[in-house]
Amino acid sequence: MVASGNDEAVITDATVSPGHDGEAVLVVRVRHENGVTDAVTLDADRAHRLLDACGARSPEELRGKPRGLLLEALAS
Repeated sequence: MVASGNDEAVITDATVSPGHDGEAVLVVRVRHENGVTDAVTLDADRAHRLLDACGARSPEELRGKPRGLLLEALAS
């Protein structure tokens, strides 16, 4: 897990789930600086970009990573 101060949003969990079209998606949960949590759903391409950017081999290895890496995966 990556150390993080309370002033940085972090990924708290990521799980593979079925998408509405039958394709697998990655559901990423984020805890924001104010304690609020939310979820973002990534298609396979963006999920792979996020895993690569984080140096992760599995969704479990995304825990504790900064939200900025998730934002980069969404933008590309």
